[in-house]
Amino acid sequence: MRVRVELGVSLIVVAAAALTGCNETKTGHPTTAMDSFAPSEDNQDPAKDIPGVVTAEYPLGNHVPSTQRVAYTSIPPMGGTHDAVWAACDGVVYPEGIRTENAVHSMEHGAVWIAYDPARVSADDQATLRNKVQGRTYTFMSPIPNMADPISLQSWGHQLVLDSATDARVDQFITALRNNPYTTPEPGASCSNPIFDRDPAPYDPSTPGPDAAPMDNEPVFPTEVPVLPPEPDVPAPR
Repeated sequence: MRVRVELGVSLIVVAAAALTGCNETKTGHPTTAMDSFAPSEDNQDPAKDIPGVVTAEYPLGNHVPSTQRVAYTSIPPMGGTHDAVWAACDGVVYPEGIRTENAVHSMEHGAVWIAYDPARVSADDQATLRNKVQGRTYTFMSPIPNMADPISLQSWGHQLVLDSATDARVDQFITALRNNPYTTPEPGASCSNPIFDRDPAPYDPSTPGPDAAPMDNEPVFPTEVPVLPPEPDVPAPR
């Protein structure tokens, strides 16, 4: 069971312009505080300008079945091997923890995942985070008990940990990375998954066993051409 709210929002922006004797409109300046964090061809990864964001690179498309765990090096992870099925990420607020491997696949589709420790994030702060997710595709939110930090935001290869839901960097991170076509491995891929939505796989807090897949599986076939040893010198025929 999840929480979903469909809202039609009318946004009224009131701009105050300084009078200089004529009504000139200057272009090239952000119209809102978030515009400078919107990705563009000239600034493909605006998250690099957000203090505290860490990045990493992961191979793509490494899948495990629903019966196999992945030995993630941190919880929550921000990429790596994942379940072949993605978690629904079209503005979903999961009331209970969900399977980590499914959540990572959603990030490969371009979703921003907000995870929080329910014991250290107040009901008011949970509501603040929930309002940033509900009805907003390519976002989802779920609790993870006993996380290292109270709040953790993830997109593929990016992570930001925070103490407060009202930190301005929450909106900056979402604006910069939600379905960012330059940083998302599969931009535009579906976030809808009604089957997972109705019956999400639960979060498993136990340590993965010895049969867990490594976080970064090697490709089945080598990606580099092997270097052959030089041929021995053969005397030319007389």
